[in-house]
Parts: sequence; C-alpha cells; structure tokens
Amino acid sequence: MKLQFKIKRFNELSLVELYNVLQLRSEVFVVEQNCVYQDIDGKDEKALHLIGTFNNKIVAYVRIFKPGDYFEEASIGRVVVKQTYRDKKWGFDLMQEAIAATKSELNETNITISAQLYLQKFYENLGFVQTSEVYLEDDIEHIQMKRKGLSTPKINF
Repeated sequence: MKLQFKIKRFNELSLVELYNVLQLRSEVFVVEQNCVYQDIDGKDEKALHLIGTFNNKIVAYVRIFKPGDYFEEASIGRVVVKQTYRDKKWGFDLMQEAIAATKSELNETNITISAQLYLQKFYENLGFVQTSEVYLEDDIEHIQMKRKGLSTPKINF
C-alpha cells in the first residue's frame, strides 16, 4: 500500500480537491487538535500543493512555498495525514516527497519549517535541525527547524 502523489498550483486544484484538502486540514488542525485558528490564511494561492491519495481519497497533504513567501528560505507547512492512516508511516513518505518537490519544482534545497514540538524527532529523522527556542503558535508549542542541502533522511522509528 503506497500513497499516490500529485503536485499542483492553486489554480490547478479542482473544486473537489480544494474542498477535500480544506476538510482534511480542518479535521486535523482544528477539530482533532482542538485549536481554533484561521487555517485559510491567504497563502494557499502562493503555495504548491502536494496531495497524497489512497484509493482515490486525499489522506495526506502539504503546502510548499518558495523563498520569501512564508520564510526567508523555501518552506513546507500544513503537513497532515488523516488520523486513520497514520499507522502506515505515510508522514515520512509525504515529507520525503515534499523535500524532493522543493528541489525539483523550486530548485531549492534549504528548507525552513515551523514544527509542532512533539514532532521534533520525526523532523530530525528527515534531516531538519532545531533553530529556535520553543514558541506558541495558535496555543500549540512549536519550534523553527531548518534543513540544509540534500542530506539523505534516515529512518529511526
């Protein structure tokens, strides 16, 4: 069982894809994490949208930004895997695909993320290192992390 990936610009998303992406983000970031925040932040139009599907359903997703659109460096955000599929370790596959897409689509290898603190080890296994103190973003502890160059991710589950 593997995810199928596709990458699209905002204006290439179908209405159904956009609806399903926003539904997944709301399901996880608002309902599951019990966090009231403005998910639709005006940045979707600037992002590349990496969508992971399984059995023709969107179950994983990230946004990818070129340098200057979110952070000074290229960035990856809104990393999400539907709760019922997390036991498949597809988050790692999703991030590997996002890192590769940052290189292939934007020609960028330096990536900055704002990571939820409890996922620090997960992102370290993908080559990211902590570059900030803990801060609150939408009442959830986060850290900034950076990944330089094309180091190969290691799997440590």
